[in-house]
Amino acid sequence: MKEELFNQYTQKVMSTFGLSKEELFRKTKKRHIVDARQMLWYVCNRRPMRVIQIQEYMSNNGYSTAHSVILHGINVMSEKIEDDQDYADIYSILCT
Repeated sequence: MKEELFNQYTQKVMSTFGLSKEELFRKTKKRHIVDARQMLWYVCNRRPMRVIQIQEYMSNNGYSTAHSVILHGINVMSEKIEDDQDYADIYSILCT
């Protein structure tokens, strides 16, 4: 059930950020891709989805990452949503 939700959020994030699945799950530090990934983690975490589940679903899509990296990304996105109306708007779009 949670994996299906993760996949739905993945599709919404890809559409909103204009990324392909390959781009979203590629190991890169390009800001727009990192932002999209962190937004995905944040939205899933707010659902609530456990970080270990997010980590597993990311790994299933070819993107292995540490638990602490996901937590950091969630915290960064939380601050961005609080401080930047554009990110808050994107979050609202993804939650509808």
